[in-house]
Formats: sequence, structure tokens, C-alpha cells
Amino acid sequence: MSEDVRRQLELSASLPRGSKKRYKKSRTLKKKVSEPTESLPQQESKPVVEKVHAQVKPADFDVEAAQEIIFKPNPGPQTNFLSASEREVLYGGAAGGGKSYAMLADPLHGLGSPNFSGLLVRHTTEELRELIQKSQELYPKAIPGIKWSERKSQWITPQGGRLWMSYLDKDMDVTRYQGQAFNWIGFDELTQWPSSYAWDYMRSRLRSAHSADLGLYMRATTNPGGNGHGWVKKMFIDPSPSSLPFWATNIETGETIRFPKGHSREGEPLFRRRFIPASLFDNPYLSESGDYEAMLLSLPEHQRKQLLEGNWDINEGAAFPEFNRKIHVIDPFEIPDSWPRFRACDYGYGSFTGVLWFAVAPSEQLVVYRELYCSKVTATDLADMILEAEAKDGTIRYGVLDSSLWHKRGDTGPSLAEQMNMKGCRWRPSDRSRGSRVSGKNEIHRRLQVDEHTEEPRLVFLSTCTNTIAQIPVIPLDKKNPEDVDTNAEDHLYDALRYGIMTRPRSSIWDFNPAKQNSGFQMSDPNFGY
Repeated sequence: MSEDVRRQLELSASLPRGSKKRYKKSRTLKKKVSEPTESLPQQESKPVVEKVHAQVKPADFDVEAAQEIIFKPNPGPQTNFLSASEREVLYGGAAGGGKSYAMLADPLHGLGSPNFSGLLVRHTTEELRELIQKSQELYPKAIPGIKWSERKSQWITPQGGRLWMSYLDKDMDVTRYQGQAFNWIGFDELTQWPSSYAWDYMRSRLRSAHSADLGLYMRATTNPGGNGHGWVKKMFIDPSPSSLPFWATNIETGETIRFPKGHSREGEPLFRRRFIPASLFDNPYLSESGDYEAMLLSLPEHQRKQLLEGNWDINEGAAFPEFNRKIHVIDPFEIPDSWPRFRACDYGYGSFTGVLWFAVAPSEQLVVYRELYCSKVTATDLADMILEAEAKDGTIRYGVLDSSLWHKRGDTGPSLAEQMNMKGCRWRPSDRSRGSRVSGKNEIHRRLQVDEHTEEPRLVFLSTCTNTIAQIPVIPLDKKNPEDVDTNAEDHLYDALRYGIMTRPRSSIWDFNPAKQNSGFQMSDPNFGY
């Protein structure tokens, strides 16, 4: 063995485990770039130490604590509003529920998209300024880089999304938006619009080629009261219990709006609506101190019930403020056969026809158990509809009809009342003598009172009579004659109610029909009870 080989083996044996391979590799690489020497000087071997970095466990990371929260919805109604998927949603009711901030936060769902186009309106420019000021506090923090254009009255995001903030004062102002397309439209304080014209027209501007991604939404906030109280109540409050989605209905007829005949989706309902009520106590930022609550408690009764309680059955100048849905509306039940029944009708072809069915309880309480509310129906067709509706009611003692339907009106043929009588739908004329309207209104007041002996009101309505329940509490007083209601208001069902209760309906022992009682006793003579 040569001397060089012997020395190499000795050095290799003196290296620690795992170092031989590295040493050999080093020798090999050197041979490739240099000539071998005749002898290798002996060196002391040193152990090779590998450095391993220490593993530090990261601290728990709280996302919410690490970022500034710009807006966090209150639990409950405000959160439900921002997460609602229905096409049209109304949020509000009582004052202090956080309506304005909820309205401003809702378009943030899609404002970051370049295809988003939204419109938020108030009734006047003065009212709009407050909303713009609040948006200037919120939007720059929520969307970095968003710009406000005073000239266009528009927010523009860096991605290209746009939100137009404008006013809509008169009905004709909707033409300012003709040809525009939006995937989100908001109305703040909806009851400030006296009719549904603006809301209905702007629904036609709700369109987008990107609706599959961004959706199509109309949103509104409001308190009860105001010029538009009646139509907003019909559209969002009356059709369904609060917070529950429902198919959109026609506010004139109450019928579900459907795709027309011949359409590929014929008969299907169009879209859903929803009313989400909120109160002061759903907003801890205002309710905890109690100061705002004290201010609302100091208001007159009707305003207090509207703004603090969010009561939609109270309207300023209402003719029947004592109406209380919790007292005067009851769940449906089967009317006993022994209770006398009758009906009353106020007829109109061009406007509306209102028909009410009454039952008289043994306690003399009147129960309105059915209603029929329709328009553009002839007298003979109405007779058929009435007879069909009451086919299973048993004996209808009588019907009372607006006495004007017996007038010939210059023709020689049968009157409208006679046409209905000939169809088998029998009527007698209502009392329309001088002072009858005032007397009828006073009788309704008396009937709405709670009887001190029975501790129940003298007049109740089954919950299925939705149109009557919606109209009676909001029908206004006549400003020129506070002893009567405003005849320009929707009063057809009110008139039918007045005709009915003024017929002196009574219950007595002679209404007892022993033949229909399910006792074990069998009588030989059902008329006299032997």
C-alpha cells in the first residue's frame, strides 16, 4: 500500500459519522480542477456541527382585533335586513332602529364590483344632504380609494362601481331616470311619497346584464305615518305577518301578481317582498341611555304609538283610533249554526265593491267572518259570487245593500238591486236618511269598545278579513266635518260595515235550533222540542 493511500484511509477513519461522504465528495471535486499532489499534509479532524433554526410558535391571531371595524350591524332586524334575499324589502317601523346606516351599508355588498350601478333617493334635496353627509363618514373608510363627485352626486369606486344619490320629489321626476339601469335601488323614508307611482316606475329601471352575479334589489326604510302611510301599509304590512317573506301582491286587489297568460311561466308569482320591523330597543347605541326613549314617550299618543311602538294601525287624523289589532282581530273558528247570519254590501263597478258577512254571538257580539272585495264586476256576476261564497253557511237571515242601487237612473229596465234579487241574492235597502252616516260612525265607536260585563269588544273581525282590517284603522276623518269620515278615502268596506251594524242585529233564544244540536236526546217534534 502506498504512503498516500495509507494516509487517506487514516484521515477518513478519524472523521465523525456522516462526514466521510462529504470529504470524499470534496476530494473528488478538487481532482477535477487541479492536479494531485505527491503528498497530503496531515490535518487534525474537526467535528461538523449543523445549525438548526429554532421554531417559534406564532401567537393566536384575532382578526377582528387586528382591523378597524367600520360598520357592524346590530344583531336582529338590522342584520336580517342586510342579509335579506327578497326582491323588495321594507325596513323600519319605530324610530331609532338604525334605518339610515342600514340603508347606506346595504349597497356595499356589490359596490366593489365594476358592474355595480345603484341609486339611493330621498324625497327632497334638503333631506338628501343628511344622507350624503353620513355616507361621507362611512364609504371612504369602507372602500379605500372611493371618490365622491359633487357634480354628478355620485360615489365611484376604484373598480368602477357607481352609486348615485339623488332626489325624487314629484311623480314626474321619475323621467330623470328614464333609460337608466340599476341593479340596486333604495328609497329612504318611503312614506313621504304620497302614492306608489314612483316606487312602481323605478321598478322598471331595475335591470342589469350582470344580475346573475349582483342580483336585483329594491330597498326602503320608513316609519309609520306620512302621506304615503296607506299604500305602504297595503304593499308591505297587510299581506303577511312581520318578518315573513311573501309573494308580491297588487295593492288594489290584494291578489298575488303572476306571469300573464301565454307566458312561458304562466301563473307563477313574480317575486317576493318582506317587511322587517325594528324598534328603538334593537339599537343599543340609542336605547341604553334612555334619553331618546324619554323624548318619544313625551309625544302625543298617535305619534308615540307610531314612532316608539312602530304601530301601523295608527294614523294621524284616523277616525277610529280605538281599533286595536290585538283586541279586535281573532283567529278563524267555525261559526255555530245557531248564530244568526246576515250580510251587507256597498257596490261599485268603476271603483270597488265591498261585501261583509256577519254572525251574531249569544253575547250580542258581532263577528265579521268573511269579506269580498273586488272591482269591475257587474251586479249579476256579483250575485253569483256571493251565493257561491255562502253556499255552506246555512240560512242567511237578510242582506242590506246601498239603497242607491234601487234607483232607475233614467232607464226603464230593472235596477241593479232588482237584477241581484232576481238571481236569488236577496237584499233590502240600507238607511241613507239624513244623519245616518253620523249615527253609523257612532255605532261603530260603541261596538269597538270593550263590554264591561263580557270584557270583550262588541265587534271583532276574523283575521282572514285582511282588507277590512287594513282599512278601518286608517280611514281618516273628514277635515270639514269631524263627525264623519273622509268620503274621498277608501271607504267601501267601511260603508258595508256601517250598513250592517245599523240593522239592529240581535241574538235571542228564538235563534236556538234544536234540530241541529248534537245531544243524545232525540225529540219527536223538532219545532217545539217535545
